[in-house]
Parts: sequence; structure tokens; C-alpha cells
Amino acid sequence: MSIEFRNVTKRYGDTKSPLVVKGVDLVVPKGTLTTILGPSGCGKTTLLRMIAGLDTPTSGTVLIDGQDVTALGAAERNVSMVFQSYALFPHMSVLDNVCYGLSVQGTPKGEARKRAHATMDSVGLKGYGDRLPGELSGGQQQRVAVARSLVLEPSVMLFDEPLSNLDARLRRSMREEIRALQQRLKLTVAYVTHDQSEALAVSDQIIVMDSGRIAQAGTPQQLYEHPSSEFVAGFMGEAMLFSATADVAGRVRLGPLSLQSTQQIPAGPVKVAVRPEAWTVVAPGGAALDGRLVKCAYLGSFLELTVATDIGEIFVVSPDVARRWTIGDTLGLVLGATGVSVVTAP
Repeated sequence: MSIEFRNVTKRYGDTKSPLVVKGVDLVVPKGTLTTILGPSGCGKTTLLRMIAGLDTPTSGTVLIDGQDVTALGAAERNVSMVFQSYALFPHMSVLDNVCYGLSVQGTPKGEARKRAHATMDSVGLKGYGDRLPGELSGGQQQRVAVARSLVLEPSVMLFDEPLSNLDARLRRSMREEIRALQQRLKLTVAYVTHDQSEALAVSDQIIVMDSGRIAQAGTPQQLYEHPSSEFVAGFMGEAMLFSATADVAGRVRLGPLSLQSTQQIPAGPVKVAVRPEAWTVVAPGGAALDGRLVKCAYLGSFLELTVATDIGEIFVVSPDVARRWTIGDTLGLVLGATGVSVVTAP
């Protein structure tokens, strides 16, 4: 089932309270995973709660599969939500946790246990039914929370920062599991996170929120390679923003560098967003831009370099880990064709 918001607003408190969601229009197509991404306080969790029916919009319309559900409560929507805290019952076994929602719905005990076991098997929890949540690892507790939602066979699944309590390696494996599960079962999923790499890894669509509004929506590739604003360019990845000037032909002058914009832009001041991997390090004098190395960090498979140049300090990620640099070295920088985007300056 698809999810749609039409000019939705939300405020908490009386009419003098500020809006936390400001006229949002969005569509989560059926059978896709859409990530709602943004900094703390941007309104992303409020959007999720309005899909779930836990919060009611101040104005506007929420539709699920074309049906207006704006006035319906959480129990009246075929929607299931996985919370950041997992919200497992600590005194109940894994099996009883997974069965709980079915029991509330009045499903016969035998059928509920059969469905719970099948769902637990699908998320890698076979044989864990008798354990208590406190006897499980963080990743296993995450799987229980997912199984408890999946067993209800919801039309829509919602995830609110589901991986924030896990370590880096477990986050990576769990996001892959959630994505594989979503694709296998063709679920419609809305997924809230503040982690850009997580959003890029799992999404069909990313919606970037800024102060209660949608800053940009599109595929991961569209948002990473063609951000529409300074905010999106700065938020998606570690792009650095530089002041530049565009001419009527769309040619952009960035200090001693010149590049052609891939989209139509007005002549005048612009900002150029450059990803750290867009730079290639060469010998000094062999490029239009030289600089002095001020920081160097070895991170195993790549180096992080900070280079002082005429256009400001530049953050560079270099795969050339065999190269030995000394602080103060002079080096040349070449700007590639990918990882560079031009946005109109405000």
C-alpha cells in the first residue's frame, strides 16, 4: 500500500505554538522503502507518528492506499512500527513477545504460535523462542522487534531510528537484513534516521527534512550527486561548500578552477559543493590548484587530508594509502567530474 501526505501540518499545543511540520506533501510508493532523513528536531519522527496514527495532523490529509486515514487511530490502520527502544516486554519470552499483537487481535493461540515461529525463522531467530529479551544481544533484540511487527502482516512498516543502539558492524548487517526483508516481502516501508550512509544504503527514495519542511526528495543518487540546495549538499555526506561565480553559459569559476554546471543556473554568485572523494592528489605544479598539507589521518583503506589552498581549506579522501605525507608538504589537487554539484547561492 502507498502512503501519501497532502499539505500536512502539525503543531503541539495551542495555535500560538510553532509548527513542527509545515505543509508537507510526500508519497511513499507501494512496495518501496523511503527514508526520512534530517537533523534532530526537523520533524521526521513526527511524520512517522502521523503515518502510524499516534499523532493527528493539525491540518492536511494522510492517505494509505488511497484511503483517507487522517482521523483513524493507530488500531484502525494496518500499520506496524518498530521503535528505537525496541519496546520489548522483558518478562515475556521471545515467542510471547512476537505473539503479543496477534493475541490482542484475538488470533487463536495455536495459529498465533505457528505464525510467530514462521516469522522468527524468517529473521534468523529459530530456536530462540524460550529466551527472555535480556538474554539476547542488541542485534537479536532488534530482530525480535522486527518479527513482532512482521507477524501482524502489516500493509505498512515504520522504523524509527531502528539501528541507533547498535555498534557500527552490527548496524551495517542489520540494515542489509531490513532491506532484504523489505524487498523479499515487497513491504511498503517508511524509515526514519539521521544517518546519511544508512539512508543511502537502504533507500529507494530519500526525503530530506529541514525545519519541518521537505528540503528535497529523490533517489539516493539524485540527492548525493545533484543536491538542490546548500542545506542538502552539506547534509548528504561531507561535501564542502565554496563560493563561486557562474557566467551566462553555465561555466563556473572557482578560484583558479573552471567547471561546467550540469544543470541550468542563473549567472552570478553560486555555491559549489565538492565531495572529499572528488579530489585527486597529484604532484605540485601539475594542477591548477596547489596547497599545503595541514592534517593527515590514516584510516586503513584511505587517508583523510586537509589541504590549505587559495580557495580555503579542502578536505580530501585519498585511496593512496601507500603514499607517505609530511605536514607542510606542497601538493596539487585536480577536481574530478563526479562528486561536484552547483547550487544557487541565497
